[in-house]
Amino acid sequence: MKSLTADSAKIGFVGLGNMGSRIARRLIDHGYQLLVYDRDPARLTAVAAQGAAVAASIRELASTVDVILSCLTNDQAVESVYTGREGVFAGARSGTIVLEMSTISPESSRELHRRGARSDVEVMDVAISGSTPAAEQGNLTLLAGGNTELFRAAEPMFQAIAKKYFLLGGPGSGTAMKLVVNTLLGVGMQAIAEAVVFGQKIGLNREHLLEVLSQTAVIAPAHVGKLAGAAINDYSPQFPLRLMHKDFQLILEASAQEHVFMPATVAAYRVNSDELALNGEEDFSGVLRRMEEVASLTTVDLDTVTS
Repeated sequence: MKSLTADSAKIGFVGLGNMGSRIARRLIDHGYQLLVYDRDPARLTAVAAQGAAVAASIRELASTVDVILSCLTNDQAVESVYTGREGVFAGARSGTIVLEMSTISPESSRELHRRGARSDVEVMDVAISGSTPAAEQGNLTLLAGGNTELFRAAEPMFQAIAKKYFLLGGPGSGTAMKLVVNTLLGVGMQAIAEAVVFGQKIGLNREHLLEVLSQTAVIAPAHVGKLAGAAINDYSPQFPLRLMHKDFQLILEASAQEHVFMPATVAAYRVNSDELALNGEEDFSGVLRRMEEVASLTTVDLDTVTS
């Protein structure tokens, strides 16, 4: 399989949201020729201004490119983009490569691989770990599942958008690893929220608490910036609460299917759900504010915290 360099592969990109638009721009900046599609005309206009061409439909895009990347919201969005008479598989030519970057269930990734094989389309799940600033800077971590030869061929593209990239195994392995990573991301944020509230309740100054905590070894790099935002009560979304909520659902659905007991994850999901009902577009670190608000009550019924 030939290397997917900027001078050998025309790229189609579907899904130009917070992450997708930044990844697309990185590829353009590294010389790749991009044909893009999104349902939002404003997103298309913004990426077109960076040098991308715009496709009139998903099917048109699929029929004219060598490699298709997609960065979509959920399993349902992936299903709608790839299947049906106007989907990717209906339009893609034999030998087309798909790098599917959405956070979806591992089984959905495996099914996409099976459907692609029936159309002679090679599918690899390439889940993204990292924030929107990391996407802008090309510092993402990519978690891939699929063919080793394709993984090696795609390295020039990976190098344009990521600092690290790993092949975890066969189809679905990349999305499986993403769920493992986001388990720690979500549960870790909930643990931090509880620790911060606990610290304040036993007499620590909030500003000092957050500043010092962010410099300890127990805080993961992904959470350090969340403490800086919380210090000024800034919960503007880098990773929206609604997406963390969706990932929690994927994690718990998969754990139930495999009979894995995850009580801490269940508790974190419930607090996430409570905050989502109030502030759906804020960052997932908003659970810290949720815990502070609960702690401010004169009498706390612990059952209400995780209901």
